[in-house]
Amino acid sequence: MTGDLTRFSINQMTVKQLSMPELVEACRELGIGNVGLWREPVAAYGLEETAKLVRDAGLTVTTLCRGGFFTAIDPDERAAALADNRRAVDEAATLGTDTLVLVSGGLPAGSKDLHGARERIADALAELGPYAQEHGVRLAIEPLHPMFASDRCVVSTLTQALDLAERFPAQQVGVTVDTYHIWWDDQAPAQIARAGAGGRIHTFQLADWITPLPEGVLNGRGQIGDGAIDMREWKGYVEAAGYTGTIEVELFNDDLWARDGREVLAETAQRFVRDVIA
Repeated sequence: MTGDLTRFSINQMTVKQLSMPELVEACRELGIGNVGLWREPVAAYGLEETAKLVRDAGLTVTTLCRGGFFTAIDPDERAAALADNRRAVDEAATLGTDTLVLVSGGLPAGSKDLHGARERIADALAELGPYAQEHGVRLAIEPLHPMFASDRCVVSTLTQALDLAERFPAQQVGVTVDTYHIWWDDQAPAQIARAGAGGRIHTFQLADWITPLPEGVLNGRGQIGDGAIDMREWKGYVEAAGYTGTIEVELFNDDLWARDGREVLAETAQRFVRDVIA
């Protein structure tokens, strides 16, 4: 590969058709030094086995996805969610990453109470934050596009994410800045500055917005350069806010998943150089 990939991180979901060993080998061949992992494929390959695989390959694990889903009302369901998130923290620590990305959860069945759901997220963070800090892991609240508010994430803007995060120390709770979810929000640049001032930008992720949206909206994240988002502009916002960390490309896209994974990985790295760094 030509071009500077120092800050590039490939999120595993972008090339989920690659097995864990295939992903690691492709990264090594292409000169990619950073990877964001997901809990399900890590569990399938084995937690300790994955940690050894990436460590032996010299890869840095930038994030682990995902924890969260804190909005249940039933006490048993809430207890189960907290237990699962403690396991996620343990997994992140084993993998050597300091960042666990959180998708906070949607409205419980039959509920219309957004405020109550967000308060239950805060209650969960109050319990989970100190545990994460003890294990050297930061929690990164990811606001999702409002179209996901009912079923996946009642936190839809960086403003809402920071209002939650700022109740806790920055070394415990911060935010994920993901272009796909916030590019439409004219308040987002100011909120990125707010997050940077507080040391709360824990990860920066890229995906493009393409139209028309596919039928499976969840899997409609476009390859960098194929959609409406100016990636250099958003990189500028986070850098102006003091962020100097890795930049993770996380794409959910059925068309990309149907292709050869190594080819997609190489293309993604090339687009990163062309449309983000150059």
